[in-house]
Amino acid sequence: MTRADAAPVAAGQIDPAIVRRASQWMARLWSDSASDADLAACAQWRAAHPDHERAWSRLQVMDAKLGKAAGPGASRALLDAPSGGRRRALQALGLAVAAGGAALALRESGDWQAVLADHRSGTGEIREVSLPDGTRVVLNTRTAIDVRFDAGERRVILRRGEILVTTATDRAPAHRPFRVQSRQGMVQALGTRFTVRQEADLSQVAVFDGAVDVYPADAVGVDRGVVRVNSGQRTVFSAQRAEPPVAARESAAAWSRGVLVAENMRVADFLEELGRYRAGFLRCDPAVADWRVTGVFSVLDTDRALRNLMLGLPLAVNYRTPYWVTVHAKRPA
Repeated sequence: MTRADAAPVAAGQIDPAIVRRASQWMARLWSDSASDADLAACAQWRAAHPDHERAWSRLQVMDAKLGKAAGPGASRALLDAPSGGRRRALQALGLAVAAGGAALALRESGDWQAVLADHRSGTGEIREVSLPDGTRVVLNTRTAIDVRFDAGERRVILRRGEILVTTATDRAPAHRPFRVQSRQGMVQALGTRFTVRQEADLSQVAVFDGAVDVYPADAVGVDRGVVRVNSGQRTVFSAQRAEPPVAARESAAAWSRGVLVAENMRVADFLEELGRYRAGFLRCDPAVADWRVTGVFSVLDTDRALRNLMLGLPLAVNYRTPYWVTVHAKRPA
């Protein structure tokens, strides 16, 4: 339906699409990965039309601290609250906006879903949670999950990030399969230890014990595109298909122990991975992008990891600010 075909908006009310966009901007600014560019883009959107600012203002009424074009630290007290309290507060925010005449589709936003999640980790945080059946789930940096257990299944919904799952034997009277749902499909465990990582358009799975079956969400055919991934294997899958499994390294789950294992890794790829564990921007000079690095580096102290990187390669680290860091070739003295 085009904008011209849409139902008219009553006088004094704001177009629900505008309110939805305002909610998406707020979710983005509340997320751990919000940048200065996001702040500037949000401010530009607010200034583009009076209704944009009105919609934004309505989203502030639940908390005066949100009255500014919030930076990444805004509403930190809310985000650090227990998930139940945070969920109730944000749901109340959605209800307040809906009462103003605009249905706010908070749950359609991946960022909102991450904020509302049952369990979440911040930037650089690695934490373990125990599920009701005894299954252990380790959350990597910037990760969010929801847990949905019922009489028919045990399901973990990966909203963002990466998890390491060690399944437990279900003690329920009737068998309940254990599944991890990503945006691209479903991973069903077969008594196993495995990781699932959510990327923008793909999901990654690596199995270290047992096996899993991968079900791409939109696959067609008699077998629904199911791919079995056994211990020591990994795969990537889209909503349409899963790639044939290839060998996986045990070190792929080393992050759960607080380390990043690099094996002949491109410097650019290493810095991209390390950057997930620190706030701000970690930039690689294109001139050194294809240099290779091997070693074990802490993800719990990324500055120390950068210092150790310089010990093994003729590189220098330029801290423009603590949040804007560039790695480049060491210049001759």
